[in-house]
Amino acid sequence: MTTSPGPLSGAAETGVAPAALAPSSLSPSRASDFMQCPLLYRFRVIDRLPEKPSAAATRGTLVHAVLERLFDHPAQERTAVRAKALVPGQWDRLLEAKPELSELFPGGEEGAAGLAGWLAEAEALVERWFTLEDPTRLEPVEREFFVEAELESGLRLRGIIDRVDVAPTGEVRIVDYKTGKAPRPEYAEGALFQMKFYALVVWRLKGVVPRRLQLVYLGSGDVLTYDPVVGDLERVERKLLALWEAIEEATASGEWRPRPTKLCGWCDHRAVCPEFGGTPPAYPLMIMPRAAAGEARPAES
Repeated sequence: MTTSPGPLSGAAETGVAPAALAPSSLSPSRASDFMQCPLLYRFRVIDRLPEKPSAAATRGTLVHAVLERLFDHPAQERTAVRAKALVPGQWDRLLEAKPELSELFPGGEEGAAGLAGWLAEAEALVERWFTLEDPTRLEPVEREFFVEAELESGLRLRGIIDRVDVAPTGEVRIVDYKTGKAPRPEYAEGALFQMKFYALVVWRLKGVVPRRLQLVYLGSGDVLTYDPVVGDLERVERKLLALWEAIEEATASGEWRPRPTKLCGWCDHRAVCPEFGGTPPAYPLMIMPRAAAGEARPAES
């Protein structure tokens, strides 16, 4: 089992598409991509096709940054007023890191009004958090915590946990902020998949099963909690191993099938998706015979 000293690193901003590599690890978001649509996974992981900035996703990134930075201040200064005051500065930092986000709000009065309303929405989400948790009573052990573990099978799992709390008695709580609304009860299991993924990584790294998994939904003002046991994490591990086997097979064969759902309406890649009359780009990896595919593993990236 291994740990990494830093966050996930992306390709350099050179304007040149990075060389295609076979996948070598699995994160909660990429696992969800494959379960949603294998072809979407290919477009994002292997082809690395560009996607347009999303106002909703960017707002989520902004709110996460504000809630992370708030804990830089002493407990007594962690107020809603202070948190909302952090929003403009964190937006400027996001723009500096990713200038393409300026496309979300074109120039002129209309763009300025759109940005002002969007920032106000972010401030409202930040303010709602104070009705769900009291940051003056929290001292997170980790924030935006990159974790990585290698299973006995060789599969590497990785991800970034929003917040890790540790009680004086040693119990671990994993917390994730969501800027959307809480799912209906029948969809709660899907929402918890990411959290159980993180719990599995922590368990394999530290030998400790987190006492609680907590999803904080700022969009609806709900908090979803779950207390995992070893059996839960073992089931998640088996599911991920089966998922990885399917990913390896698709990587070797080049057969990435689309899975149309209602979410297709939000996909940036419909122009190259067969379900919408498009043609995917040429497969950039070597296709292996099925007999050999079962013996080979994707190269490390």
